[in-house]
Amino acid sequence: MMQITDLKTEQKIPPLLRLGFRPFFLSGALFSVIAVTLWLLIYKGSLSLSPLGGGYWWHIHEMIFGFGGAIIAGFLLTAVQNWTGACGTQGSTLLALFLLWLAGRILLLIPDFLGTTLTSIIDLAFLPTVAYVLAKPIIAIKQYRNLFFVPLLALFTLANLEMHLAIAYPSTFNSVYSGYTGVMLVTFLMSVMAGRVAPMFTANGTNTPKATPLPWLDKAANGSLAIAMFSLLLQPLVGFSAVFFGVLLIIASIFQTIRWLRWRPWITLNLPLLWSIHGAMKFICFGLFVLGLSYLIPEVPSNHVWHLLTIGGMGGLILAMISRVSLGHTGRPLIPPKSMTLAFILISLAALVRTFGPWGLPDKTLLFIDISGGLWISAFVIFIIGYAPMLMNARKDGRPG
Repeated sequence: MMQITDLKTEQKIPPLLRLGFRPFFLSGALFSVIAVTLWLLIYKGSLSLSPLGGGYWWHIHEMIFGFGGAIIAGFLLTAVQNWTGACGTQGSTLLALFLLWLAGRILLLIPDFLGTTLTSIIDLAFLPTVAYVLAKPIIAIKQYRNLFFVPLLALFTLANLEMHLAIAYPSTFNSVYSGYTGVMLVTFLMSVMAGRVAPMFTANGTNTPKATPLPWLDKAANGSLAIAMFSLLLQPLVGFSAVFFGVLLIIASIFQTIRWLRWRPWITLNLPLLWSIHGAMKFICFGLFVLGLSYLIPEVPSNHVWHLLTIGGMGGLILAMISRVSLGHTGRPLIPPKSMTLAFILISLAALVRTFGPWGLPDKTLLFIDISGGLWISAFVIFIIGYAPMLMNARKDGRPG
């Protein structure tokens, strides 16, 4: 039996601070809209802003470690309640975590306020602090198998550290490789998570038998991504082989595609909360393949192709999952607002426009970036409008959380 906070005590806490998904899903979505808007203005030269590391560094960093970090924290801070049976992080502790995350976002935009070193330290402190808060209840009840997130967050922190070190030591650390390490870490996490929930969600939502898991296939799909991630993370020590990386991504794509097809995505086409998950996984399958080719064939522009993973895979799966989790954890049936169907379509279009527009018509790159950014902004604004009232108010069923 879960030892959840007494309802009277819970009612003294603002609803937004009653469980981790509430502030971090809402603020993460809102921040992604602000960050993409600022990046479009910086890219076009319409805004004179000097964030830490410059505009390009800031864009890569904030979409992975700022936006992605918030969503990951929200998921983990919510999941730990199910793992341990104890009350999840809430109230003043959750507020402190949120303010630490927010401080990083603000200070990176105005690094001169506290200076580069202190700004970097504050930004780097967020994920280890989340890991500490999460680990305490798990260690207390000796449920060590659920400590897997600690090394995961440690790897995110290492990648983040490399990005910050690249500002001061560009001859040793490469901010692009470090940023791509973060992308591969998120892709790995999405692959692990999808392997656990997509077959179950699909079976439950369509009233069909659950796809039989193949442990070797899961290990191959996830393991190949892990190797790709480490080849980027360890680049300062061992260098980088484009051929090895490209071949590895193509192999990862094949394993991901076989697994995805076994989940029967075609039976979910009338259920937006399901086809949105499968659609994002298709972007991962397809994106890994095309990205692998880009490291083997110079004519394929890898800098554009990465957006199949970041926008279509990462952005798409985040939008799909936060839409589903927010419904379930606010005591609502798993039926999203009808507008979310449009949001899921827009995020997919954003990935396709951002990748193939500049590739096909390089002289129109700025136009395609504007269009893609507008589509991303529209998708997450739809989520914010539809879900902010749910996240900022008490559960519909009167239960804690």
